Amino acid sequence: MTKSFQKLFEPIAIGQCLVKNRFVMAPMGPAGLCDADGAFTERGIEFYVERARGGVGLIVTGMNFVENEVEKHTRGAMPCPTANPMLFIRMARTLTERVHAYDAKIFLQISAGFGRVSSRVAPGEAPIGPSVVPHRWIDGLMCRALSTDEVERIVAKTIDAAVIALRSGFDGVEIHAMHEGYLIDQFAMALFNDRTDKYGGSRENRLRMAVEIVQGIKKACGSAFPVVMRYSPKSFIKQLGHGVVPGEEFTELGRDLPEGLDVARLLEKAGYDALDSDVGSYDSWYWSHPPMYQKKGLPLPFNAEVKAVVSIPVITAGRMDDPELARAAIENRQTDMIGLARPLLADPRLVEKIRTGKRETIRPCLSCHEACMGRLKAFLTISCAVNPSAGREREYALTPAVKKKKVMVIGGGVAGCESARVLALRGHEVELLERSGRLGGHLIPGGAPDFKEDDRALVAWYEQELATLNVAVRRSTEATADMVRAAKADAVIVATGSTPKRFSLGCDDNVHVAADVLTGRAEAGDATVIIGGGLVGCETALMLVRQGRRVTIVETLNDILTLGGPLCHANRDMLADLLRFHGVDIRTGTKAVRVAGRNLIVAKDGVEETIATDSVILAVGYDANTSLFDALQDDGLELYRIGDARRVSNIMYAIWDAFEVARGI
Repeated sequence: MTKSFQKLFEPIAIGQCLVKNRFVMAPMGPAGLCDADGAFTERGIEFYVERARGGVGLIVTGMNFVENEVEKHTRGAMPCPTANPMLFIRMARTLTERVHAYDAKIFLQISAGFGRVSSRVAPGEAPIGPSVVPHRWIDGLMCRALSTDEVERIVAKTIDAAVIALRSGFDGVEIHAMHEGYLIDQFAMALFNDRTDKYGGSRENRLRMAVEIVQGIKKACGSAFPVVMRYSPKSFIKQLGHGVVPGEEFTELGRDLPEGLDVARLLEKAGYDALDSDVGSYDSWYWSHPPMYQKKGLPLPFNAEVKAVVSIPVITAGRMDDPELARAAIENRQTDMIGLARPLLADPRLVEKIRTGKRETIRPCLSCHEACMGRLKAFLTISCAVNPSAGREREYALTPAVKKKKVMVIGGGVAGCESARVLALRGHEVELLERSGRLGGHLIPGGAPDFKEDDRALVAWYEQELATLNVAVRRSTEATADMVRAAKADAVIVATGSTPKRFSLGCDDNVHVAADVLTGRAEAGDATVIIGGGLVGCETALMLVRQGRRVTIVETLNDILTLGGPLCHANRDMLADLLRFHGVDIRTGTKAVRVAGRNLIVAKDGVEETIATDSVILAVGYDANTSLFDALQDDGLELYRIGDARRVSNIMYAIWDAFEVARGI
């Protein structure tokens, strides 16, 4: 262990539970890791055990429903200890025993419910809430107010779930959550709670649900059984459904920090053993789930204030994967423990790599939310854009090739690099040809903005991995069909990527594709118009407007960021809000017609308008580069086409394509 990170590996106690280091696997919804009866599956067990094997000190599982009568949930969406307790205990006992073999601790996160932030509402069912309040996601849908008896039932079932967790071998529980706007959070906030019974009115009454839960668990499980609260001391809600961007002035409608600090004191007094603390809510989602547009460690200043008013440990998650940042946060008393969620999807061995001085081998998390949140919400399964094995560790475990082959990979973008990496790990002889002088493909222009540092880190990671695996990389070499035929490889993977689409606007002297502007090959000038409001166009606009340029986006569709995905709400909403905050002129339902001198003529509803500009930037998509594949496909070769060369998409699908093909050769 390097001495500079020694602080990260000092033990710490949560109540009477001693954790071997300061790293916590932060909770993530375990969708796809349980069966229809609510028990963890073998897939779920392998998922958590792999992170224990990777060196993390404490695992918090992610939400487990505690009941399915007051608030209806899709069967099998998430685990549920009370649905079939004996089956749950049987499977969970295997999980906890295996995790403990690595000297790690594991807490079960148990959820009192979603309320107005439920992502799925059954037909004919009204979502629940502390009061009659608007649903977060469905316009016009109102939540029904829970009866006092129903609240008491949820409290009782939460206590029951904790007892089952104790019997299952879990070292503690985390309560989900006075955080992010979930049901207990809704009860605690005056914004959502106008009840007149014992659960409404005064702050003491609004916190009664959280207090009854911890006190009931301590009575049922013993005072030594740790109970943690997932907590947000500040909400960042400027209006329902709308958060604020960093630096924006606003009036807090949710929980402001002074109240948040008072509540933290009360939670400690009630008996909670730690606070797993961040900031934000579903109404300001990009604070709770920070995309790459948020700075790393954004909850730290707020948690430093929480830590100053409580004596129990404070856990902080939120882009905390930089070990230098983590070390400094603990030394400066901003937090006690480091929560890692998405980074442990990207690299489950992250903690062990820090401990053994191999941080340069950590596969970076991109904070893209494509698989961990986008696919979780869309398809109820947890995964990772850069790590196809996440959530399916056993099924996707790499095995040595039965027959070693000579494989030629053509293209050094992420698809080509990932396929070469996997092939080499399996024992094949790999040669990779890249026509440019650099590996990375579209990650090079895509990683140009300052907020895309992890894209650049992924390129560096691939370069190092291929060098370590002795992959023969030939840069500045454009493969031809004759060259491929002459090589007589046993298999050929074509990962030739895609090229930016272009079209003429009459006078094209100052018309550039976004990639050329991003990489500095073309100059945008003081004023520019970007044609295309997809992800590339919007990120290019954000980079340029932050440089002090005047930027207009012209998009033919009725909104920006509508294509591709599944793009997580947190990413989409923050990027759109940042563009508006920085004054980008966004013209939707508008078509670029022609360039006239230093003007772009656009049309909306048949009416033309002139926009003065120094340049026009095209961000209208990409065309697959299939010419080499087309030339080879009738040659009888073992031939594969992956990434954008197969279907123009995103980083996630390029990596997943490559992993799937390479593990099967």
